[in-house]
Amino acid sequence: MSLDPVTLAVLKGRLEQIADEMDATLARSAFNPIIAEARDLSHGLYHAETGETLVQGHAGLPIFVGATAFAVRAVIAAAAQEGGARPGETWIFNDPYDGGTHLNDFRLVRPVFRQGRLFCWIASVGHWLDIGGNVPGGYNPRATDAHQEGVRIPPVRLMREGMVDPAIVAILQANTRVPLSNWGDLNGQINALDLGERRLHALLDEAGEEVVAEALAALSARAEALMRSEIARLPDGTYAAEDFLDNDGIADAPLPIRLAMTIAGDAMTLDFTGSAPACAGPLNISRATTIACCYVALKHLFPEVPANGGCLAPIRFVVPEGSLLAANAPKPVAGYTETILRVIDTVFRAFAQAAPARATAGPFATINALSISGWREAATRWVMFCFFGGGLGGNPESDGLNHGNNPISTATIPPLEILEAAYPVRFTQWALRPDSGGPGLHRGGLGAIYEIAVDDPRGAEAFLLGERGRFPPFGVNGGGNAAPNRFGYETESGWESPPMVSKVFGVRLAPGARVRLETPGGGGWGEARARDPARVARDVRLGYVSVEAARRDYAVVVSADGTVDAAATAALREGGAA
Repeated sequence: MSLDPVTLAVLKGRLEQIADEMDATLARSAFNPIIAEARDLSHGLYHAETGETLVQGHAGLPIFVGATAFAVRAVIAAAAQEGGARPGETWIFNDPYDGGTHLNDFRLVRPVFRQGRLFCWIASVGHWLDIGGNVPGGYNPRATDAHQEGVRIPPVRLMREGMVDPAIVAILQANTRVPLSNWGDLNGQINALDLGERRLHALLDEAGEEVVAEALAALSARAEALMRSEIARLPDGTYAAEDFLDNDGIADAPLPIRLAMTIAGDAMTLDFTGSAPACAGPLNISRATTIACCYVALKHLFPEVPANGGCLAPIRFVVPEGSLLAANAPKPVAGYTETILRVIDTVFRAFAQAAPARATAGPFATINALSISGWREAATRWVMFCFFGGGLGGNPESDGLNHGNNPISTATIPPLEILEAAYPVRFTQWALRPDSGGPGLHRGGLGAIYEIAVDDPRGAEAFLLGERGRFPPFGVNGGGNAAPNRFGYETESGWESPPMVSKVFGVRLAPGARVRLETPGGGGWGEARARDPARVARDVRLGYVSVEAARRDYAVVVSADGTVDAAATAALREGGAA
């Protein structure tokens, strides 16, 4: 059977709409703001036998989509040990070493049967607010094994014959500080799967199983063909790149991530030999997660390639066993977000050597996972977990985006109004951070300043797991680096900063005390002195760049009223006195 292009396009849209509706259903029904507001979720359709990604939603987190293919394979293997998949069942797990990411991310995986035959799998992923462990919210910057991060659930049947197993739910609720929140998120994911299954059956009834299966196969084949075509346009060769994590929260020493990207015709090898060994602290990731974040990086570099498993067919991965990027249980993994961002950065750095004209400078590349927690009057815990924005890198066509989200994500930053309504905190500042974007012909986007005060009369505790405090986002093609990450907290003796720079454990906050995050900007693209002085002056007037930085970084002399002193600027750019 061969589908005509119109039919294929229509079916592609219908299938993607199913995943999109699942995303929307969970976002509208989840109890915790990280899913409901930030959209830390994902849904997709997966191959019946291989678990390969077939379809993903537009609003789901790309990193989840790539990792969930491994999660479905884990469920396929677990089901095979118990006689195979059955109609009416749904599996649940959060095992970060077997297709997961970190313990907060719960995956529900369900087989879809047609007339007794398995057609495909559908899956839902959502970030639950708290899953036990030493730190409320799960991001324990001092964890040295996964048991200190929360409860680990292997693939188990949550539902049999359409009925939820109450014993599994009881175990999940007993291992969290916020059982009601997790219960609501669990039911939201079940509802999303229910809707996705109904929509898929309706499409199969309308179009026919053979036609839809042919469309899925064709979309995967086209993704592979387009990826090979994109790779073939790059010059053959090996391009080496490295970047560093500040530390692992235990030992204050940098952790290198090294990549050799080899282009050979229409195939690519991503070799991470030389990267740091698995570390003591929570910056480890599994091999599956490493491949998933490479998938995200490649999708950014080749946006026209369809988002399914076919795009990985031309890629060979070399990830040394036992390294930071292929860690095994029980190595801690709570801060996986920081490591995958650095892996994406190394892919971007290597690509910048292969195709400088298409390169994008480094994004801010840290989520700054901040947890603030306290006790309510009824002796129940409140846990505010949030991640924060920063600047994206300058690119060949424009400046970087101010105060955006990271490349791993299509999530949004939760609004302060939602956070203030849900928790006893108050934002005393939420603003762009001047001079944080890397200077360049195309300036990096600005990071942000967040200042949060505790409004609970009992006080609270704060925990932070971030990065880019010592190794700032990079510029390309002559562009400058962005400002690094900064965190501070208020004590009786004044403001203090963590010894580990980007990580801190259990800071006691008195009532009214504040924490302050100054997030990185994005790196600059191109030589800063080539930037039009009028654009620099506009940045000064908007407060993006200070008068001092305009002179230092761009060799542009701007007066106090925001106008360019043309003569002084010309003299400065020519190397004379201004």
